[in-house]
Amino acid sequence: MFTREELEGIAELCARRNLLVITDEVYEHITYDGARHVPFASIPGMSERTLTLSGAGKSFSMTGWRIGWAAGPAPLVAAVQRAHQYVTFAPATPLQAALGEVLDTLGDKYYHGLRRDYAERRSLLLGALGEAGLRAAVPRGTYYILADFTGVWDGNDRGFAEQLIERCGVAAIPPGSFYSRRPEEGRGLVRFAFCKKTDTLAEAARRLRGLRA
Repeated sequence: MFTREELEGIAELCARRNLLVITDEVYEHITYDGARHVPFASIPGMSERTLTLSGAGKSFSMTGWRIGWAAGPAPLVAAVQRAHQYVTFAPATPLQAALGEVLDTLGDKYYHGLRRDYAERRSLLLGALGEAGLRAAVPRGTYYILADFTGVWDGNDRGFAEQLIERCGVAAIPPGSFYSRRPEEGRGLVRFAFCKKTDTLAEAARRLRGLRA
């Protein structure tokens, strides 16, 4: 969750270096604790050099539909269209029509409910991780939680993820592979997702209680 001041600093650098910007804003509606997503193209001077990408997967729980969109200056969008026809297939036409209907009919009430529901799931998982002895960072956006497991286990992130599966039947992502530099910074962490049914998260919480044992 970048602040407007942080984005303005990045924008200044982009203008000084004459950079084009590609932003992935699929989590724009999933924010918490009063945090607001700021589209990078809304920063003064950035609309003409920013290609904004988003999609249906996160905001509408349609991950498998693989439908998204690009918005920005006509030349940038045209370049994406030219590349797209050679590197991927289009989703089924009826699914695109269905998403168009969704975008036309759903309003603020839906997005408020989305944030409320995810905030409840976030609280549930944060509580479970705390009870299991993991120190979790409280996310202000998305539906992932990074947790420090070094207080309960001495190995690396991959080994801990394997132990979670074997001992508790709970799966998490070892994030060390996400680091292009200093991967050791991620080796004491694991990533959990709370984009699940409440019953599923409650069962995960129950299983995680056995971690301390």
